[in-house]
Amino acid sequence: MVFENGSFVTEFLLLGLTDQPDLQLPLFLLFLVIYMVTVLGNLGMVTLIVLNSHLHTPMYFFLFNLSFIDPCYSSVFTPKMLVNFISKKNVISYMGCMTQLYFLCFFCISECYVLTSMAYDRYVAICTPLLYNVTMSLKVCSSLILGSCLMAFFDAMAVTGCMLRLTFCDANTINHYLCDIHPLLQLSCTSTYINELVVFVMAGINVVVPSLTIFVSYSFILSSILRISSTGGRSKAFSTCSSHIIAISLFFGSGAFMYLKPSSSVSMDEGKISSVFYTNTVPLLNPLIYSLRNKDVKLALRRTLSRRQC
Repeated sequence: MVFENGSFVTEFLLLGLTDQPDLQLPLFLLFLVIYMVTVLGNLGMVTLIVLNSHLHTPMYFFLFNLSFIDPCYSSVFTPKMLVNFISKKNVISYMGCMTQLYFLCFFCISECYVLTSMAYDRYVAICTPLLYNVTMSLKVCSSLILGSCLMAFFDAMAVTGCMLRLTFCDANTINHYLCDIHPLLQLSCTSTYINELVVFVMAGINVVVPSLTIFVSYSFILSSILRISSTGGRSKAFSTCSSHIIAISLFFGSGAFMYLKPSSSVSMDEGKISSVFYTNTVPLLNPLIYSLRNKDVKLALRRTLSRRQC
């Protein structure tokens, strides 16, 4: 093979989720449905927010961005995953693999910081409601989203850049359905110490720092809610935060389990199961969590449907 970008390998073979023939078609249909529901659910949320003026608030501005990120995130790897279920050999080029890794990191890290921004928004709304419109102005919200994208851009560049410096000699079979970090590190025939250090630091920053920010925000929120004398007021305040708490628990919990440990301690079967959760399940559940538990979204849906019927 021709030497390219520090690697003797010019293409990788993705083994996929399972090698059992009887499971290929059922899994193809299952993940096709998951992908379609994920895309339609998130784009539906985006459409509702755009069409309904009462959702043009900072909280739904962040939810709009989250609902835009999730289908993009799923689209990075799901089409290739579906191909693996119906083809005998699922090949991805070396640069295609690195590109997939980059966008996987970019959208994953973007989601970390959008969820963190949503926690800050809830903190301001509940703890300093009189200053909410000033504190969470369009300029501030846009800056938070821009900051999320910049963090994602530079961190994804660092991880992918370190991966490009590795040499892959003969082994080119990835025991996974996507070009994730740990499966690639296990294929390298050169030292991965620097890569593992960078991954651990980046994962630490992008999981621990947002998690601490969210924890501190919700500590102040809980303190403020407990001081509310009215039971109805406390219930309303809790309901506005519960959807977000569920979303961040699913996302950060699965991400920390996967990346905050050395690649040598990650079994591929365990890694695949964990990856399915944070790459397929979380983007699927986000629109359901925010729609089924949200009166404003339900109202927007009814209004949108009634306008279409007229």
